[in-house]
Amino acid sequence: MSNRHAIVLAAGQGKRMKSSLYKVLHPVCGKPMVQHVIDQLNALKLQEIITIVGHGAEQVQEQIGEDSRFMIQEEQLGTGHAVQQAESVLGGQKGTTLVVCGDTPLLTSETLEALLDFHEKEEAKVTLLTAHADDPSGYGRIVRNENQDVAKIVEQKDATEQEQRIQEINTGTYCFDNEALFEALQHVSNNNAQGEYYLPDVIEILKNRNEKIGAFQTKSFDETLGVNDRVALSKAEQAMKRRINEYHMRNGVTLIDPDHTYIGLNVTIGQDAVIYPGSTIDGETAIDSGVEIGPNSEIKNCIIGQDTTIKQSVAHDSLIGARVKIGPYAHIRPSSKLADDVKVGNFVEIKKATFGEGSKASHLSYIGDAEVGNEVNIGCGTITVNYDGENKYLTTIQDGAFIGCNSNLVAPVTIGEGAYVAAGSTITDDVPNSSLSIARSRQTNKEGYVEKMKNKNNN
Repeated sequence: MSNRHAIVLAAGQGKRMKSSLYKVLHPVCGKPMVQHVIDQLNALKLQEIITIVGHGAEQVQEQIGEDSRFMIQEEQLGTGHAVQQAESVLGGQKGTTLVVCGDTPLLTSETLEALLDFHEKEEAKVTLLTAHADDPSGYGRIVRNENQDVAKIVEQKDATEQEQRIQEINTGTYCFDNEALFEALQHVSNNNAQGEYYLPDVIEILKNRNEKIGAFQTKSFDETLGVNDRVALSKAEQAMKRRINEYHMRNGVTLIDPDHTYIGLNVTIGQDAVIYPGSTIDGETAIDSGVEIGPNSEIKNCIIGQDTTIKQSVAHDSLIGARVKIGPYAHIRPSSKLADDVKVGNFVEIKKATFGEGSKASHLSYIGDAEVGNEVNIGCGTITVNYDGENKYLTTIQDGAFIGCNSNLVAPVTIGEGAYVAAGSTITDDVPNSSLSIARSRQTNKEGYVEKMKNKNNN
């Protein structure tokens, strides 16, 4: 295998995106487009990756970090000029250079590896990545001769009626003999309407020298999609989502409606999990087997144990055990930890709290900054009063405690093991083990009060 390098073209501003965000930083399934490209290139074990940056250079460099070397194209004078910025690093080196656009997030390392292998096997000076398009309108056509070699590339506006019927199109991804690339770039002219130096002109220069021009056709047209506007961005999102969802379904996950299920790139899901429509699962989320999520749930950066059920709820940055039942309409906020067999019911909010095994808060409660033991029952309308306007305080509820409905637990406070808190109580002091705490006014009935008030108002 020869030395292999890659140049990523990421200097264009992307005016058609109509956005203050630099084009290649627009996300596809939660990851910036250019990061998709870099990640796939990294899988190829290349000697060097050079990213050409211009507009938004600092943001792109911050995103990619140490995964690439960077060269700045001060003036955007075309794709050929952009590639020339890498000459100080790659010029004169032997080997193969892959040129990829930073707005092609669907390209896979498998396709790029196959392109490189084909190029080197054919001993071509340049090899184009091509694709079959059902509708090739707007793309450059690949015209082949009787030997199936590339005779020419013809743009849509210059194509004859017969050439317009060709469905093999140029994708804008190339492999070059590195020395031939930089030598030919010296002869590229900017004698065109835009006054720019175009990389495809290198192909014409090499062809005129009777050098071998190759073309490798990928099986997937979707992979080659370049994103230049919001419409194409949406298409890339759909294609990536479809790829991710098909991967999980082929690995034993049931997606009831994959067209309306959104799963991030770094999510892992065990077999026999079931995901219902409208659910979004993102970040570094790991879901065990037999889990059911949705419909309309939002999960991010969570670890979820076996056979847990989450219905119409939100959970972020939390650990959730096995056989846990959450929802509907529950909110598990960051830094929460729910042990096995916990129940968090409808309209319950958990924030930075731990729940021991078998504990439950079945409905309409806020449990924040709390440590809840095993087999605790938290009644409807219970609130841990954790904030005094300046500081947060801890509520501790020990094993087997029972908290009655509409109780306020004013932190810092501890409810002892096996203790009971009567419904409607506001607890400000610790409750000893196995005690009953009642913190409410004694009921007083004033008989005849309503009639007296009516008579008073009528007078």
